[in-house]
Amino acid sequence: MASVVRFRFPLHCTPLAAAVLALAGAARAQDATPVQTVQITARSLSDTAGVTGFAQPLARTPIQADVIDTQMLKDLGATSLSDLTRVDASLTDSYNAVGYWTTFAVRGFQVDNRTNFRRDGLPINAETVLSLDNKSDVEVLKGLSGTQAGTSAPGGLVNLVVKRPDQDLRDVAVSWVQPGQLGVAADLSQRFGAQRAFGVRLNLSADKLDANARDARGHGRTASIATDWRPDSRHLLEFEFEHNVQSQPSVPAFSMLGPVVPDPHTIDPHINLNDQPWSLPVVTQGNTMSLRYTQALNAQWRFKVQALQQRLVSNDHLAFAFGANEACAPCDRFAADGTYALYDFRSDDERRQTRDLDVSLSGEFDTGPLRHALTVGTLQTRFTGRFNDEAYNFVGIGNIAGTALVPSDPALTSPNTDRTERNNELYLRDSVQIASDWTAWLGVRHTQLRRQSAETSTGSPGFDTDYRQTFSTPWLSLSHQLTPADMIYASWGEGVESTLAPTHGDAINNGQPLSATLSRQWEFGWKHASGAATWGLTAYDVTQAYAGDITTDGVTAYGHDGITRSRGLEAEAQTRAGAFTLRASAMLQRVRREQATDATQDGRRPTNIPDSAVKLLAAYAVPQVDGLSILANMAYEGAREVLPDNSVRIPGWTRYDFGARYVQALGTTTLVWRAGVDNLFDRRAWREAPYQYDHAYLFPLEPRTFHASVEAKF
Repeated sequence: MASVVRFRFPLHCTPLAAAVLALAGAARAQDATPVQTVQITARSLSDTAGVTGFAQPLARTPIQADVIDTQMLKDLGATSLSDLTRVDASLTDSYNAVGYWTTFAVRGFQVDNRTNFRRDGLPINAETVLSLDNKSDVEVLKGLSGTQAGTSAPGGLVNLVVKRPDQDLRDVAVSWVQPGQLGVAADLSQRFGAQRAFGVRLNLSADKLDANARDARGHGRTASIATDWRPDSRHLLEFEFEHNVQSQPSVPAFSMLGPVVPDPHTIDPHINLNDQPWSLPVVTQGNTMSLRYTQALNAQWRFKVQALQQRLVSNDHLAFAFGANEACAPCDRFAADGTYALYDFRSDDERRQTRDLDVSLSGEFDTGPLRHALTVGTLQTRFTGRFNDEAYNFVGIGNIAGTALVPSDPALTSPNTDRTERNNELYLRDSVQIASDWTAWLGVRHTQLRRQSAETSTGSPGFDTDYRQTFSTPWLSLSHQLTPADMIYASWGEGVESTLAPTHGDAINNGQPLSATLSRQWEFGWKHASGAATWGLTAYDVTQAYAGDITTDGVTAYGHDGITRSRGLEAEAQTRAGAFTLRASAMLQRVRREQATDATQDGRRPTNIPDSAVKLLAAYAVPQVDGLSILANMAYEGAREVLPDNSVRIPGWTRYDFGARYVQALGTTTLVWRAGVDNLFDRRAWREAPYQYDHAYLFPLEPRTFHASVEAKF
């Protein structure tokens, strides 16, 4: 019998869904009256997103992607990459802790920090704090990325676009965030020489970090330079280098208290469970440089070669709360009285290095009546991760009031795992115009990988591995241009994941490689773009092989067991109506286990995945005050499962933010004043419920927070 997909939307959020649909309709009849410029702007018809791999306007590409510029993030008062979840309904938090690196879920699947992040299109490792100070845009591809990446989780890709010296610019900004976070940043760009052939852009920033949680103070620094040389219209040579460091204690999550989820109104969101006298900050340092050469061979063909090297060093420290007591009974939550087992975790001098070399050729040509836009290329990636033994030692019993003080134990008692990976990829992408209003799209990537791992401790039982895998990931799409403003499309694609069984637990194959698994996606969409107004509707069906412990005849092995399937709808709209600029997105999805060996597992929802979300951003250019804009934002996310057996869940929540932006001209200088308050009504709720390391965690919404900044453009 065919299964029936039913979506339920909370009644209190129905008006918000109606607003999204209303915006979609308003996009057809936008008001062209000139208004003051605001930063929440609709994408234009010509906007592109390099993360798709196709050099076509985003509104004409059969791939769902979002481009979020850093000016929009400034208006939001954003301070980290995790603030992207405030903009797009398809992006949700997935273990985002203060002082630690950012992790997302997209379309019900967690984005892998090791394989799903890009920087100017080249793979990077995101197991670090990524700076936004020298980035112009953040591009997010939604869904499978098999034709854009060799191995990757099926949620999507995140691409950071580096600022380039494309203009003369003098920009200095000072910012403040409650309770006492201060930052200063400078963005300096200049072109010079004959025909302005040389360009240099310098970005500098320094931040005194002070989170809402107690005793979570730290600092951050970023320095970067981007240069280019344009000897003529056919040649472009670009070089850039970035150094950034952040030092800040991480703020761990709360958990269930025995069988119940605690009432968030009874939990002080300022409490830091990492507040021990011996607690050390998480320190991340990154040095990244890239070189890119582009040459136009003729009017139709272009050759490009680009290389990147990223070196990361991190010291990971935490007073780690895990389980109810030393006996680990139970292991997946705190005790009912609010106490928990506390461990001294330390992993120092973690070193990760990524090297990429990409060579490609792209151009346009005809084969009879068909018009092609072709890209072929090869990508080589080398990754090494070198680690030391780490500390993970029980040191005492803590409590959720944060008042318990326990001794430290920094002894290095646990082995770690060194990793080496080599990827060689060949790729081809082609868009074929088969008629004036029909286009066929093709993408395929062939990947050869070799992965090796070795435990850091000699004489340990060891889970050393050395294996090779080869696979190809195709993608196909057909699009039809209904009108000059409207396109519909259907697409199908595959992606690949290659993983190891965890090195801990009861499985007999711990630490051993699993066979590569395919993810598959069907997607159907409608895109409308007319001037500054856009809207779109998307339906998708994504399947991923489920991996977990499987027990047969009393023997437990870690392996693949059925699938996880995500079926959903996405809607987005951006438009301008008079003095209003509006951006809205909504998501409804059904994510479930299917085809499990144990049929009782079928139908269960993965933990920490909301079934619905709505994000609204609005700006109103006040006509009575030239340069003044009022900003208002709303974010709603639905309920999430806390435990894998779906016996406990946290309810959905809605948060409202409010702000203002004032542009003031003083002679040749322009001042941009920004001020705002996040979580205006000080809503108390559990923001997310990640289930990590076989433990249920709970992160609270940030309390009401004020922020302000002033930016001077000379």
